[in-house]
Amino acid sequence: MPTTVSHDMVAVEDVMLHVAEAGDPAGRPYLFLHGWPESWRTWTGVMRAAGAGDRLIAIDLPGIGGSSGSVAGGAKARIAEVVHGLVEKLGLDGLTLVGHDAGGMVAYAYLRRYGADRVVIMNTVIPGVAPWSDVVANPYIWHFGLHSVKSLPEALVRGRQAEYFDYFYDVLSADPARITGESRGAHVAAYRDDAALSAGFDLYRGFGQDVRDNAAFAEGPPADTPLLYLRGTHEGGDIAAYERGLRDAGVRDVTTGVLPEAGHFAQEETPAAVWRAIRDFSVRRAAE
Repeated sequence: MPTTVSHDMVAVEDVMLHVAEAGDPAGRPYLFLHGWPESWRTWTGVMRAAGAGDRLIAIDLPGIGGSSGSVAGGAKARIAEVVHGLVEKLGLDGLTLVGHDAGGMVAYAYLRRYGADRVVIMNTVIPGVAPWSDVVANPYIWHFGLHSVKSLPEALVRGRQAEYFDYFYDVLSADPARITGESRGAHVAAYRDDAALSAGFDLYRGFGQDVRDNAAFAEGPPADTPLLYLRGTHEGGDIAAYERGLRDAGVRDVTTGVLPEAGHFAQEETPAAVWRAIRDFSVRRAAE
């Protein structure tokens, strides 16, 4: 079990990425991408659950937390470019790329643009990929629309980050108590300033471009990268519909899994189970 996390700043083009790393630098690499409203700290439980022989890397997405610079418009394909630059700089051969929520959208763009050894996408819908239309039409997903409006969400949330973020942690998790006060506080701190708050909402403002980019990917060559799609049982949704959507979009090698006792924030609610699912998939597919 890794006990020490080191921190570094890595320049990729005009972005400075905050990189947190634990485990064995020579081990099998795993790179974790967070969603909203999260930071690299959302992966600490998973990193603690991992074996000491693995290389575990979590980053703050551009403009959020310890990372500076931003990706104009929040397009996931553009963020994937930054992630790819990091992968090349760190020499992450044999990588398993893991993305949750908006980080999962970035992982999908990465898979389609660059390929990868293995990709894990958790608890998200991919813009333009079924069941995207059903999800955005659901009135309970009201925040997609609000967060896409220019400047308004910043004005409403500024100074109230803790209260606003708590709503999502409490409503979308199976047991809100599993998202600790320490974790909540770390995420609030990651979006404390105006630039970080906007970088978070830009993840939603980029959906229109994401839909166009993903439609172009679907029209191109199919993807053979092994993909594991995970969902918490308490999040709802028909996981078979997500699998069909990914296959119809041209991802040919899709495995799905459900995470008992977890909702949307599975990596914080049941980190040991999340790690087992990720590592079992990675080890099995690497051996094939």
